[in-house]
Amino acid sequence: MQPVGPYRFTEALGVCQVGTAWWAIDGQDRLVTVAVLDGAAATDQPWREAFTNAANAMAHSPDGQRYVNADFAAAKPWVAYPSEEGMGAQRLFQTLGMDLHPAEAEADVLIPATGTVANPPQPVSGAPVSGTPTSGAPLPWAMHAAVPAHQQVPPQPVPHQQAPQPVVPRQQPPVEAAPISPARPVPPNDVPPVDPFADPVRRIQPVSQPARRRGPTVALVAVLVVLVVAVGTGALLWANSGDEDSPSGPDPATSFATAAPAASAAVPGLKPWTQAAPYSAEERALAIAAPSLVFVEASFTGMLRDAKTNAPISPTPVTFKRRCSGFVVNADGMVVTNGQCVRPTDDSARERALYTLGRILVDQKRLTAAGLDGYVRTKLATTRFTGTDPASPFTSQVSGQFNVARGDLAASPAVPGQVVRVLEPDAGNLAVVKLSQAKLPAVELGPAEGPGPGSVLLLLGYRTTDTAFRGARFTVESKVVQVTGTGDQGSVAVQRVNDDIGIYSHGGIAVDTTGRVVGVVDSDRAADGGANRALVPVSAATSLLGEAGVTNSLSDADRLYRTGLDAWFTGRSGTAESHLAAVAEAEPTNLLAQAYRQSAADREKLAADEPNPSALPAVIFAALGGALVVGLLALLLRRRQR
Repeated sequence: MQPVGPYRFTEALGVCQVGTAWWAIDGQDRLVTVAVLDGAAATDQPWREAFTNAANAMAHSPDGQRYVNADFAAAKPWVAYPSEEGMGAQRLFQTLGMDLHPAEAEADVLIPATGTVANPPQPVSGAPVSGTPTSGAPLPWAMHAAVPAHQQVPPQPVPHQQAPQPVVPRQQPPVEAAPISPARPVPPNDVPPVDPFADPVRRIQPVSQPARRRGPTVALVAVLVVLVVAVGTGALLWANSGDEDSPSGPDPATSFATAAPAASAAVPGLKPWTQAAPYSAEERALAIAAPSLVFVEASFTGMLRDAKTNAPISPTPVTFKRRCSGFVVNADGMVVTNGQCVRPTDDSARERALYTLGRILVDQKRLTAAGLDGYVRTKLATTRFTGTDPASPFTSQVSGQFNVARGDLAASPAVPGQVVRVLEPDAGNLAVVKLSQAKLPAVELGPAEGPGPGSVLLLLGYRTTDTAFRGARFTVESKVVQVTGTGDQGSVAVQRVNDDIGIYSHGGIAVDTTGRVVGVVDSDRAADGGANRALVPVSAATSLLGEAGVTNSLSDADRLYRTGLDAWFTGRSGTAESHLAAVAEAEPTNLLAQAYRQSAADREKLAADEPNPSALPAVIFAALGGALVVGLLALLLRRRQR
């Protein structure tokens, strides 16, 4: 399906009779789920209204979900929900009484535009909450911040609609046996509206005139004194609450599963015009670890020869490439990545070279596409993959890129590298590569014992959605996963997780809430297709680094970056801006440091542009206190005169 609004769909989540749900990413590569009203329901006004009202009702419900963006006036209305708050798109359809089916069943489930839909459920009135996009420059791709309360557009109420009249179904061959059934209707409200100002008890009761007392009332005096003290205390507290650099905010060690705050929550202790936007532990861990991610590309060139005669089976050399992820372990350019990616075994290299040659033969019409696998199986046992000389090995080149990467890129910003040491596939399948560039942001390795079953982690690695292999665009992808169990791959015990990022994520990392590496991503040999759902323990990486004489260490700039992030997440914009500016200068590849620095500067500017109301409340409190004192003295004088 084509993109909707500012989102690009990545994977179908499911389908129901009135629409589809999708995984999608926005312009900053933040993951969302999108519900799209589709088919016959998209052109049916009662269903459009029900879709709109259900989204708004969910946003207002205490246990509901707020959407981050929506377009209810589109030809196919849609609503987007942040992924850290769960499957919002699925829940919206469930609110309408629709259960999602596998995406493959769309032809049998979704009622087409030419069909007829049944009555929708009775709409529920509601208004969107913090779902209006804001203007201005977008936040960094790793910054999942919500819209500050003072920037939100006031919600527009949606009028309550009466349930539409029944529609007689028309003949529709594809789905005639599966019309849309309405959700459970809301019971009609036969009770007349309650007047909130009505009261069954008479509010003003006649009372007898009390006897006039002599002297001041002690209770009244006590109340007025308390009010004076309270007003003075309030003025003092307000005057002392304007320290912009006072740290506050959520605990960054909160679990990924429970750390996402409500979109409209405010950071305690910070005023609306200087407060930090609420954040999740996922965002903080991502901000810490993501700058160290490296896109690794290895190129291998050699000759395919007959194993007995050494005669070339192709007159020209064959070149194939492997792509994976990696991560920097110190500022000198030392990178840990996947072993088979940068130095495949002879059998693996020969197989890849034969597939490359076979595809060339298919393009030349000398081999059919259906016969490619058979060609490789036949040649695999009778060929060798060597250098230009039969006695020399095939050659290889390795490079790394940071942030957004491009395939087949030989020049800058690709950084040349050299393989230092490799662990065999059964011993951990890791490698150390030395890039020819220093001043790189590094990540910290976690404890050797690693996460246990049930642990919630953040997976990071490179991924592409491009179909063209040669010049594909790769970006850092993150996903929250859970450890499901353990298993053996050779002599190494690995943890298995319940999801993966894609085929190029091997060599990537799994991090905990503090942003430390707790596992290196590898293919799971026990899984169908070898999905990248196995985590090599940190102990294997530490052992490999020791053998290569490499230490995992954070530079002064790395530590300053983490201090600057702490300041940004706790609303201390001035400190964050100065620290992150120094990091951006010391580590040019750390684009997140530049992005968060700019965000801190924008927040400072916003605070400076707002009129400073700090003196006004103190004056008001003081005036109220003085008025109360004068009133108290006047009352005492009047009673004395009586």
